[in-house]
Amino acid sequence: MAFTLATWNINSVRLREGLVSRLLSDEAPDILCLQECKSPVDKMPLARFAELGYGHVVARGQKGYNGVAILSKLPIEDVGDKDFASLGHARHVAGRLENGVTIHNFYVPAGGDIPDREKNEKFGQKLDYLTEMRDWFRDSRPEKSILVGDLNIAPREDDVWSHKKLLKIVSHTPVEVEHFHDVMEAGGWGDVTRADIPEGLLYSWWSYRAKDWSEADKGRRLDHVWATGDIAGSAHSSRILREVRGWEQPSDHAPVFATFDL
Repeated sequence: MAFTLATWNINSVRLREGLVSRLLSDEAPDILCLQECKSPVDKMPLARFAELGYGHVVARGQKGYNGVAILSKLPIEDVGDKDFASLGHARHVAGRLENGVTIHNFYVPAGGDIPDREKNEKFGQKLDYLTEMRDWFRDSRPEKSILVGDLNIAPREDDVWSHKKLLKIVSHTPVEVEHFHDVMEAGGWGDVTRADIPEGLLYSWWSYRAKDWSEADKGRRLDHVWATGDIAGSAHSSRILREVRGWEQPSDHAPVFATFDL
C-alpha cells in the first residue's frame, strides 16, 4: 500500500477553504493533516472536502484558536488525542489507517517572543509541552507510526535563513532544539524530509511581515514529517510546495509532502 501524505498549517481552515480545496484538487494527497484550523469541528468545511474525495476525517477543534484535522481518502479510525502540558488546547489528534499505521498530527505551541520561561509564560508552556511529548513517547514507544505537523522549531542550521542571527529567536534557540531532539530520540523518530533532502537550505514558513517574502527569503523549516524506524525506510519523494506560500491570501506556511510504500 502506497500513500502520499501532506502536512500544512492552514491558519484558519474556514478563511482558506478555497486554498485547501485547490491543494486537494491539484496535488491529490491521500491524506492531508492541517494545523491551526481555528474552528470547532462542526464549523469546519468538511462537506466541501468530502465532495473532493476526503470523506474520512479525524479532528479536534476550538473556536478561534489551534485545531488539528486529518482529511483522508483512506478509511481512518480516531484513536484519540493528548492534552500535553494541560493547556486545554486542540493541538494533537491521532488516527489509524487500516494497514495499522498510526498518524499523529501536532501543533506545538509557538512559544511567544522572548526565549525565557521566567519572563514569558508561553515559552515555558512550549518547553513543558515538548517535555510531556518526550515522556509519553518514552513510556509508550510508538511503532508503525508517522508524526507530522507544525512543531514550531527549526532544528538545523540550514533550516533557517541565518543560524547566527536566529540563535536567540524563539523557534531556533538551543534549548528548543535540545527538546526537539529529545522528543525524536524518545520515540525513535526519524526526520523523513531531511532523509530525502539531506543538504541545503530548506524552509516551510515565511513571515507575513516581509513585504516580499520570496525575495527576502527569510524562512524557517517549522513543519515536519517524522516516521518510526520500522517504517522510515519506506518513505520517499519528500517535497515542500513553496509556491503555495505565494497563492492569494495564503497561509504563512507551505505544505510538506512525503510518500510511503507500505
